[in-house]
Amino acid sequence: MTPRKLLIESFHAAVAAADPLKVLPRHLPRPPRGRTLVVGAGKAAAAMARAVETRWPKDAPLEGIVITRYGHGIPTSRISVVEAGHPVPDERGEEAARDILSRVKNLGRDDLLLCLVSGGGSSLLSLPLPGVPMADLKAVTRELLRCGASIQEINTVRKHLSQVQGGRLAAATPARVLALIVSDVTGDDPTHIASGPCAPDPTTYGDALEILRRYQVRAPEAVRDALTYGNEGRLEETPKPGDPLFRRVQNKVIATAQGSLRAAARLLRSQGIRTVILGDGVKGEARDIAMVYAALVKQIRVHRNPWRAPIALVSGGEATVTVRGEGRGGRCSEFLLSLVIELDGMKNVYALACDTDGIDGSEDNAGAIATPDSLSRAAKLRLRADRLLAVNDAYEFFHRLGDLVVTGPTRTNVNDFRVILMR
Repeated sequence: MTPRKLLIESFHAAVAAADPLKVLPRHLPRPPRGRTLVVGAGKAAAAMARAVETRWPKDAPLEGIVITRYGHGIPTSRISVVEAGHPVPDERGEEAARDILSRVKNLGRDDLLLCLVSGGGSSLLSLPLPGVPMADLKAVTRELLRCGASIQEINTVRKHLSQVQGGRLAAATPARVLALIVSDVTGDDPTHIASGPCAPDPTTYGDALEILRRYQVRAPEAVRDALTYGNEGRLEETPKPGDPLFRRVQNKVIATAQGSLRAAARLLRSQGIRTVILGDGVKGEARDIAMVYAALVKQIRVHRNPWRAPIALVSGGEATVTVRGEGRGGRCSEFLLSLVIELDGMKNVYALACDTDGIDGSEDNAGAIATPDSLSRAAKLRLRADRLLAVNDAYEFFHRLGDLVVTGPTRTNVNDFRVILMR
């Protein structure tokens, strides 16, 4: 198998390990005495809804609505699928979230709220607090996405601007609640996945204000007022750990980055390649992570320590990108471009970096592949890798080389997937 094909196959193995149609059915509960309402949000929401429908008893009541990203929907029969804006929320998501909250409030104690949660749900399940216009929520979201804040920090702000996140969805009903979760965050803590609509929230309005200050986010007046009022005790806080309401709530993570990394490692090892998992919780600036990985590659190549080639280094997590220019590309392609520059044409080193949802940033690719001759091929096309990295235009670099990985929406999401193969 060629290095390129092996890298692609390892990515497909990672995605398959988080496929809701495969992993969700075994976690379904028995139908309750009353009704079952299915709600949810995220890039995997439509696939999760279909997985529920395929295994739910035909004679048991089932209804619901889930929200997914534009282009990520699939046909369903008993659960409605709404497509909405991501990573910036929009009015369609707001309308669907309002419908979800209304239905949840009408459930009784004999009913079941089955909540399907996956990455991307923070923007898709967006119902701002009264007095915070959707336009203002959009504005602060854009600023947070550009400033380099971690997803946990971004979600701390979003929870405190929402009527449904930070445990507020579970608090809106007396019904039993089961949240099935596909994790896209490091640590797999339900409070951070889709901003934890059914999970207790340990953060505060004060924490949200501190994040805006730390990153110098220019938030609209209505946003700052809402957070300030909450910090002063004039708005109710999100439900906290230990709140009695969570005695009837279960948050269950059913797919993780670690599971996908292990699946990829099994595939690579089946081809006779020693594989090391470097971790599923790698965080930081994408270009900085690449510099650290490049140093490790050089250590292995030059000193044959701590391992010897052939070897594959596999990792996951969620990098960030501080936007400095107007280029195109997401955190995976930015990581890879930085790695290409640092390795400077090192022989027999290949790499792939892709987002498991099939969309790297806001473009049409999942990520890209780097080869030992990436820089030399780019030079023939008069592409300056350093200049493109400076303006966050990794997409242009790999697009011109023909090295983008395009899968379309995978309808799951367990975050970044990276593999460096040394022959």
